[in-house]
Amino acid sequence: MTTESDPSYPAHWEADVVLRDGGTARIRPITPADAGRLVSFYEQVSDESKYYRFFAPYPRLSDRDVHRFTHHDYVDRVGLAATIGGEFIGTVRYDRIGADGRPASGPSDEAEVAFLVQDAHQGRGVASALLEHIGAVARERGIRRFAAEVLPANTKMIKVFRDVGYEQKRSFEDGSVHLTLDLEPTAESLAVQRAREQRAEARSVQRLLAPGSVAVIGVSRSGAGVGAAALRNLRDSGFHGHLYAVNEEVTHDLLDGVRAYRTVDAIGAPVDLAVIAVPADRVPEAVAACGEHGVQGLVVLSAGYGESGPAGLARQRELVKQVRSYGMRLIGPNAFGVINTAPEVELNASLTPAPMPMRGRIGLFTQSGAIGIALLSALLRRGEGLSSFVSAGNRADVSGNDILQYWYDDEATDVALLYLETLGNPRKFTRLARRTAAVKPVVVAKGGRHTPAGHVVPGTRLPDATVSALLRQAGVIRVDTVTELVDVGLLLASQPLPAGPRVAILGNSESLGVLTYDACLAQGLRPLPPIDLTTAAAPEDFRTALAAALASDDCDAVVVTAIPWVSEHALADDLAESLREAVAEVPGKPVAVVHVELGELVEALSAAGAPSPAPPAPAPGSDLPRPGLAGEGHGAEPDRIPGYPAAERAVKALAEAVRYGQWRRGNAEVGHVPEYEDIDEPGAAAQLAGLLADVDGGAVLTLAEWDARELLARYGIHVLPALPAPSPDAAVRAAGILGYPVALKTTAPHLRHRADLGGVRLDLRNEAELRRSYEDLTGLLGKPSELQPVVQTMVPRGVDTVVRSVIDAAAGAVLSFGLAGVASELLGDIAHRLVPATDRDAAGLIRSIRTAPLLFGWRGSDPVDTPALEELLLRLSRLVDDHPEVIGVSLEPVVVATEGLSVLSATVRVAHPPARGDLGPRTLPSY
Repeated sequence: MTTESDPSYPAHWEADVVLRDGGTARIRPITPADAGRLVSFYEQVSDESKYYRFFAPYPRLSDRDVHRFTHHDYVDRVGLAATIGGEFIGTVRYDRIGADGRPASGPSDEAEVAFLVQDAHQGRGVASALLEHIGAVARERGIRRFAAEVLPANTKMIKVFRDVGYEQKRSFEDGSVHLTLDLEPTAESLAVQRAREQRAEARSVQRLLAPGSVAVIGVSRSGAGVGAAALRNLRDSGFHGHLYAVNEEVTHDLLDGVRAYRTVDAIGAPVDLAVIAVPADRVPEAVAACGEHGVQGLVVLSAGYGESGPAGLARQRELVKQVRSYGMRLIGPNAFGVINTAPEVELNASLTPAPMPMRGRIGLFTQSGAIGIALLSALLRRGEGLSSFVSAGNRADVSGNDILQYWYDDEATDVALLYLETLGNPRKFTRLARRTAAVKPVVVAKGGRHTPAGHVVPGTRLPDATVSALLRQAGVIRVDTVTELVDVGLLLASQPLPAGPRVAILGNSESLGVLTYDACLAQGLRPLPPIDLTTAAAPEDFRTALAAALASDDCDAVVVTAIPWVSEHALADDLAESLREAVAEVPGKPVAVVHVELGELVEALSAAGAPSPAPPAPAPGSDLPRPGLAGEGHGAEPDRIPGYPAAERAVKALAEAVRYGQWRRGNAEVGHVPEYEDIDEPGAAAQLAGLLADVDGGAVLTLAEWDARELLARYGIHVLPALPAPSPDAAVRAAGILGYPVALKTTAPHLRHRADLGGVRLDLRNEAELRRSYEDLTGLLGKPSELQPVVQTMVPRGVDTVVRSVIDAAAGAVLSFGLAGVASELLGDIAHRLVPATDRDAAGLIRSIRTAPLLFGWRGSDPVDTPALEELLLRLSRLVDDHPEVIGVSLEPVVVATEGLSVLSATVRVAHPPARGDLGPRTLPSY
């Protein structure tokens, strides 16, 4: 009998999923121990749903049915259940069938599939989630097609199959609709899956940020403590919903003026959000009470979890497991809370000191409560408000990915700011960030270089520089400090994006203008000569000069510099008003102000009326861009101008806006993954299957040279053969086969790719030169058995480069490029892109290294064949994307000549792929 503790039980099929309405469910294999749950589930299904499932009245399951539906071999017969609170809400099963439609086993690759969802949970996306997961299981077991029989009246189930995005065939036979689905993922099925993921995860966050009722559990009667502080903030924020306090020892109807109850159940009304502020050992009891009451989400302020060590981390995992078992989402534990300034909500379920942030266009996510306080205070000091704020603490469930899903189509948020300590799933984060950055800026300050205690989701092994490159590829603005996070956010929230890098500088201090000019050059901008208005300049002079600069076709942005007058207070308001008048007169370009000891000016510049409504979205099908590109703002007040106390800070923020604007414009032209007719994907798959046939599941195999050449050749990547030369005579014979001129080089690991150590002899034109070089090489570096010399045909001279692809457990396949040589390695001059790479990615990859000018004719040299190099990158990307068994490829060196290129050496590592990859079904991170 198979149980969850049985070694044959496929535990990796278990997953938590977010449903369409934002609630969660757990999907897992059905076992014989589920007989009672199955019977109870079936009793709650309506007669109509039973009829649709069995095509006849079927009031109850027989003992034989129960046995058949709970006993599976997890290969030819598989059943999955969606559960909430341990009880079934939906089931799906497949049975492998042969060409005659009768039960079969492998190698038959077709199965019959059927669903049943409890009526109370229909419409929540349960069947769609089950179909995704049973499809992934089927592919793992060698099944390529699903067949289903559906009654024509069962329109809901027909829609589930129709909308999944798989290639399918439909026919009408014997009074039923016969459907056949090809389970190979397609671009459409992946798009459908990700769109569902976005809607579900955004909805789950929306339920946390806009609840109709909130209960704070753990409010002390004395008014002291975390719970009481959270209750006061909720009360004082003007929350528009129902508010309750919970304390098991309460003796009065009110606590701090809020209706109080001994238990959640005693409230007698729905509770959407619970804020838990009790000691960690009492949290499970509170969670259970919330789950039984139907609470939709939790904010756990309590500490004593992952941040406290191994025992706390184990407690944290149990907390997530318990929360999800009730279909709830969790912010925390050890959270600082959430804020939503929307006028219809006005929620402050946090420990933020008064006053509550005002309404604004910035969304803010932090993992650290302390950093959250610092960021909120900085924004408040500079007159900026928020749309929403989430401080997730240990980020055990809700993470930055979920918040990005919410902000993507949140009309109240124009700029997304995130402080992150780890990127638990860089591949998903960059995918979500890239989509979000296409419509609104995403600015990230990443703190920890390593995974700190308390974060359930593991950090990536990728170097920090690689993570930065992948974020840039996704259009994310990465900054180094929380100060820069605020600086950049302020500019993006209040100013339009610049159309280019040309910057006009004007002000009443020549020295400050020069500093600003230097800062612009350091950031890669193109500053115009500063305009000195002299220290005698009045506000009207600033207005006139700024209006003229904004009207000029020679600049894309303006930096105004200002130093104090004798009477600062009298002129600050006048100067701010003059600058706003100029911006209003000639709108469309960003303006930043650099001030020295002019605090009153900052306050005057940030002064503005009530926040403006969000800009209207383009009509469906419209070709108009979303707000934010050159000349368009992000929905913030047009008369607000950000001020900075140093030129370097203002220019850094402006430079990030310039680079983001360039990315936005470039991203408007979507790249594509080219198709190459000479690629032999089936042949490569068969070769890999043969090579891995005798390799253990966790082992890594480095391919022999000939196997690597054969595999790469199937994707049009041809590696120049190198013949071994264990002796001078063998070297001469090899040269005779290959033809002169030849190269002689060592392949010993300590000398490989180290031309600087003298292990390479080039352009040997005859036997005498070859023998002399062989003698020199062995005399200098060691015996032939130590050097492992080889002979290779000479190739046209060019630029030596390195092309690699590696697999990171979290980020997936990463394509890397750089020039060969010690200098590039020492300086870390290597660029990266996520796989699959598009033609735009490949072109950007080779141009993003600092030594890229060497490829394009530096100092009069001939430019090399960069189109051939881009094609090589794209072919390698296709190989590792098509075949997850290929976990590492190194092509070094790749000599790129003026026409064509030559791959001189290749190393390929392969292993059995994980059961599921990025194309797998939607799941929440495991605990």
